Amino acid sequence: MITRRTLLRGVLAAGATAATGAVLAACSDSGTDPLRLAAGEEGGFFWEFAQLTAAAAERAALPVRIVPVRTAGSMENLAALASGDAELALSLADAAVSAMEAGAAFTALGKVYENYMQLAVRADSGIAGTAQLRGARISLGATGSGAELTGERILDVLGLAGRGDVTRLHLSMTDAGQALRDGTVDAVLWAGGVPTPSFADLGIPLRLLDLSAELELLRVRFGPRYEPVLIPPGTYGQQTSVATIGLANLLLADPAVSDGAAGAIVEVLIDHAAELVPDQATGSQFLDRQSLIVTAGVPLHPGAAAAYRRHHG
Repeated sequence: MITRRTLLRGVLAAGATAATGAVLAACSDSGTDPLRLAAGEEGGFFWEFAQLTAAAAERAALPVRIVPVRTAGSMENLAALASGDAELALSLADAAVSAMEAGAAFTALGKVYENYMQLAVRADSGIAGTAQLRGARISLGATGSGAELTGERILDVLGLAGRGDVTRLHLSMTDAGQALRDGTVDAVLWAGGVPTPSFADLGIPLRLLDLSAELELLRVRFGPRYEPVLIPPGTYGQQTSVATIGLANLLLADPAVSDGAAGAIVEVLIDHAAELVPDQATGSQFLDRQSLIVTAGVPLHPGAAAAYRRHHG
């Protein structure tokens, strides 16, 4: 089980890994100051949203430029904020709250979209439910992803956190999809939109495992930030809807980001919401004035708070 101390140590240590890619991605000939946005894997929800946000900010002629940076996901993004290798970051709410409770310092610009935790096996697998996962080879997301943290919590409430209960692998979404197709892993857990391209385009039907019981256990143990959501029928070839776990995405900022820059990004979130809808955004959309400010206890950046006050009155 990942403790708060382990989490913060991992966030800080991973910052060194993120540094080279973040710095190189931010280099440009433009005189506009870049804000590096630690995002996620190519083909994933975070990466698509980051690109759309950067493009909308450019069209809005902001005095800053948003530069998306590819990462493994939430944990690496939080590390980039902690190390100064990114000024902005996307994170699943549970990873952000855990890092904050462990002592990390950052602010929120808004609660943006819902990510779906998705646990899949091949449709021809003998695994029909989570009770049959003992002894399975499971990819819990890439090292540094938010799925890794949430996945460990799911294993814990399932009683599968012990050594030898399952075989953990940490694969990117692309590699995990290929491994599932090839039969070298038995199950894959990931956080993403619906459908996630890396799994929708495998060419084989998948079986999504119901996580409603695990949702209730997570809510008892860790609080209401875990939410009930349904994956629609046919998303990955399955015939019925499947209950799973929803987890909000937060757009975070280093406290050193200027009030003007933070406020300008909030204006983009509000005024250009229609331009920020990823293809994977089947689920709940939080890009409205009321829900953007519900940031799971992460304090709003002062510039963001001022911008919301201007809109809310």
